[in-house]
Amino acid sequence: MCLGIPGKVLEIREQDALPMGKVEFGGIAKEVCLAYVPEAQVGDYVLVHVGFAISRIDEEEAREIFSYIEQIGQLGELEDAEPPLPEADAASLEAAP
Repeated sequence: MCLGIPGKVLEIREQDALPMGKVEFGGIAKEVCLAYVPEAQVGDYVLVHVGFAISRIDEEEAREIFSYIEQIGQLGELEDAEPPLPEADAASLEAAP
């Protein structure tokens, strides 16, 4: 299974005979190969996997995917949080020299 991240095409140019583009992912722009989506235009949203745009998607689908990614991040933050100490343990830690 692969994870594709949606991004918005900001500019398109050719490099070494390949279509390349600057694609924005939530405020961060990266260089992406557009060879698999030669029909992509500036302003389009593309699904990117390991530096390659693998398909064009519409803006609504991009927003939906960003929502899922945000939810996954929030779950990860919950998993990383340390559980609170029981009242008795917290009191004993405060009293320790």
